[in-house]
Amino acid sequence: MRTPVQDYLKKMLDVARPNISGSRASYIPELRDATPDLLGMAICTIDGNIYSAGDDQEMFTIQSISKPFMYALALKDRGLDTVMETVGTEPSGEDFNELSLEGDTNRPMNPMINAGAIAVNQLINGEESTTEDRIALILEFMSDLAGRELEIDHGLCESEFAGADRNLSLAHMLRSYGIINDTAHDAVFSYVQQCSILVNVRDLAVMGATLANGGVQPRTGKQVLKPEICRQVQSVMVSAGMYNGAGQWLFDVGIPAKSGVSGGILGTLPGQLGIATFSPRLDSKGNSVRGVRVFEQLSKDMGLHLMATEPFGGDALREITSDGYTTTIHVQGTLNFSAAEELLWEVLPRELPNERIIVDLTEVRRARVAGSRILLDGITALEESGADVAVYDPHFVLKTHEREDGTDIEIVDNLPVR
Repeated sequence: MRTPVQDYLKKMLDVARPNISGSRASYIPELRDATPDLLGMAICTIDGNIYSAGDDQEMFTIQSISKPFMYALALKDRGLDTVMETVGTEPSGEDFNELSLEGDTNRPMNPMINAGAIAVNQLINGEESTTEDRIALILEFMSDLAGRELEIDHGLCESEFAGADRNLSLAHMLRSYGIINDTAHDAVFSYVQQCSILVNVRDLAVMGATLANGGVQPRTGKQVLKPEICRQVQSVMVSAGMYNGAGQWLFDVGIPAKSGVSGGILGTLPGQLGIATFSPRLDSKGNSVRGVRVFEQLSKDMGLHLMATEPFGGDALREITSDGYTTTIHVQGTLNFSAAEELLWEVLPRELPNERIIVDLTEVRRARVAGSRILLDGITALEESGADVAVYDPHFVLKTHEREDGTDIEIVDNLPVR
């Protein structure tokens, strides 16, 4: 079933599209030569519904967005105590590839910087694992998260490894302190292969939704991770996932996220959904310029910020009643994106008994911009199917009563007598 959500996502891309600032990552030829105007996004709910827009099928290498998932796999494979002996959880306050460690423990500061990610990679499948066996396990795990078999871009991998002097320096430093046991060459080559896994925004949204869903892959139903691991991973994403822009990101957007230098951004909203964007131009901190803009608008419209005081929404449909002439759809709670999306799936597939439909908003406490927009688009969809639809909005909770074409929906002053 096509819902108005896709149209809403297209509008989000239109908000970001005019911004052509930033530049592509220059130190990897394949990233330097990427088409700069590509722009796509996807959302996956914990119910497994995927919505996408723009260049949603464009494949790109996952790069640093692999880091939270590798941290999750290490926690799953080796346990919290072993992982915490190897890498910390504090923001570094330094560049992602800085040659620095914690002063007292010699651990990397967190798993989202390169030193931490190289150390975490070496934990997977045990320190004595061959690179081939480790990468096989990583690919299997990432494929479970995405719900399909993923592959490595070996050409880009070789190109990235050829310019990996900084990461090789990090690996030698880690070896000198006994944090990793493998050779610097093998450690970095394993890490670069992890970063060279190919995904699109739909894959990333599903993978993010798995974290948001307590480790249950929403499309396959497989319990890929334990809930406590997902909580740990998303906690570190909040504080360290957006390079040196993590503090501003938390202030402006307020959700766990991780970016990558190929232009992807992954966000999770615990208990609700995963979000992914892709656009190759990066800002000075290494984050996609357009991707950041999309997330800022989504957070504002959808009420995504973790510090927001409103409920998540959900269970927006209270009941559907009919008096023989009019069907009334009774809506309740907070009408945000998640609630409006669920409402559409409850209502649009049904064969309602009457052509006259009233949407009753008496019990709606608050409506977000995204919830209002999606509800109005849903009303338009009902009208296009032949229904005569009006809204009862006694508390004026909708942000607008205007359709996309500039005309107003019908507002009634009372409900049918039941």
